[in-house]
Amino acid sequence: MTSTTTLSGGFVPVCRLEQLEVERGATALVHGQAVAVFRTYDDQVFALGNYDPFSKSSVIARGIVGTRGETPFVASPVYKQAFDLRTGACLDDPGVSIPAYEVKVEDGVVLVGPRLTHPKRG
Repeated sequence: MTSTTTLSGGFVPVCRLEQLEVERGATALVHGQAVAVFRTYDDQVFALGNYDPFSKSSVIARGIVGTRGETPFVASPVYKQAFDLRTGACLDDPGVSIPAYEVKVEDGVVLVGPRLTHPKRG
């Protein structure tokens, strides 16, 4: 999926919600960055950077989606490290994270926005 239109607030339309398979990832090019977009079983949509820092490859969109307790995550298909879909934080190594992006759905269209900023962990 590729999008060239930027809406107010820096949001980019990437696809229609129904085009995203449940519990699967898809890759979109947003502001020149490869972003992995996920739709969970309860129709929440998340976007993370597609680059896996452990395997040093762009594979996050092909990861395994699940939950740990109340935390939705995607596990890299290579070495299986899990990343929180909401924040990009690695659940297996607290010193590692991948970018997470704002996402909203308007009129059935998935829009990916700016990269989320999170406070540094102590």
